[in-house]
Amino acid sequence: MSEETLRGWMIEAGLWKSRGRKIEDVHCWRARRSGFGELVQWDTSEHDWLEGRGPVRYLVKLIDDATSWSWGRFVERDAAPFNMAVLWEYLERNGRMQDVYTDRDSMFTAAPRKGESEPERVAADRLTQIGRGLRELGIGWIAAYSPQAKGRIERSFCTDQDRLVKQLRLAQVSTLEGANEFLEKEYWPEWNARFARPVQEFSNLHRALSEHLPLATILCHVEPRVIANDYTFSFLGQRYQIAREDAQAGMRQQRLRVELRLDGELQACYQGRYLTIAECGARLATAASAVRKLVRKDHNAGGQSSWMQGFFDRPRPRLWRLLGD
Repeated sequence: MSEETLRGWMIEAGLWKSRGRKIEDVHCWRARRSGFGELVQWDTSEHDWLEGRGPVRYLVKLIDDATSWSWGRFVERDAAPFNMAVLWEYLERNGRMQDVYTDRDSMFTAAPRKGESEPERVAADRLTQIGRGLRELGIGWIAAYSPQAKGRIERSFCTDQDRLVKQLRLAQVSTLEGANEFLEKEYWPEWNARFARPVQEFSNLHRALSEHLPLATILCHVEPRVIANDYTFSFLGQRYQIAREDAQAGMRQQRLRVELRLDGELQACYQGRYLTIAECGARLATAASAVRKLVRKDHNAGGQSSWMQGFFDRPRPRLWRLLGD
């Protein structure tokens, strides 16, 4: 073969470049953080953990960057409420970490709007429910732009998919409840003793929870609503009435905070005070307006109004009788 033929093959294979080679983008190795709770990586692994014995597919896990101390739960779906529940348990055990490191899933970052640039999206400062909860807890959020950026938790998932699957098989676990009980009592204590560094050798940078940061009111679904003139508000297609004893002047047309908590309870907070609310039926005005929309205007009337038509034909008392009264 000729040299040019060989050169062409090498160019196609990426082994030959006609120009001088440039240094590509190099991702430098990042050292571990120095304190326990300084940075916690957070992710979900989808896998057939019970090998067909039960519907367990999602493992939500949090791993400390400095020590590799881990905690997690099997959940029904990889959704915001289930991730909030796992974070709740971590916070109750250790306190508030400094920062969390996650991917750019829709649970953590709001998608940019059509035609919106990255600076405009950052300036808008739109938050997801988890993002809002982290901000209210004073926990920073760092987004990873690739799986390799959070390689510690990605590699730990590879270990889990090997060791945990075998241990669940030996323990004959076949339910979600049994799998979570095995995690709490067997797997995580063994993992942290075998693979994690001793926590006592690091400074604990977790911050304690206080009464001013109730987890039930933060780790939930929160939406603002406007109080109507009849002291009601709507949420998820249902109207709710504020109790008479909680209604006060100046409340109408003001905003309140509606919280749908993880246990299914619905609470409404107005200016730091929780209100007593109850479900009420649909307003009659809504049905009446729907009926009025069905009435069509007669465009063949020639511009003449017919709203007074037949008014004087109605039976009425005599004029002398009215004067007599």
